[in-house]
Amino acid sequence: MSRRKLAEIDILIVDDDEDILGSMELALRSEGASTFAAIDGHDAISQWREHSPRVIVLDMMLPKSSGFLVLEELMGSDDPPIVVMVTANEGRRHMAYAKELGVAAYLTKPIPLQLLIDTIHDLLGGHAKDNDGTMESNA
Repeated sequence: MSRRKLAEIDILIVDDDEDILGSMELALRSEGASTFAAIDGHDAISQWREHSPRVIVLDMMLPKSSGFLVLEELMGSDDPPIVVMVTANEGRRHMAYAKELGVAAYLTKPIPLQLLIDTIHDLLGGHAKDNDGTMESNA
């Protein structure tokens, strides 16, 4: 049996598409992660404050508060989480702004679930994986 890559890691998944949210939860749990879910920006902030997850998978386009507004609040905290932004928007301007705000990785939907798992695993090891497959050091 292979070792689960994300054992004992708390991950908040934020996406308003319940099918995507459910499949990400299932995939991350199968790797040993404890997951929490939010379907809008306000719920994301509430879940983050309640559970203090180490990693947040954050959709850019959310009801009630955009992913960027959520990201701004997260990154303004004393101990910001590792954030993986996911989006169907392929615009370079959005990616540049997300990275400027401190996002650790930016993945374009549809996202192969193994890529999401590998990206989070790599980030926890001190590296970020861009959606083009290149590695960047977080140092």
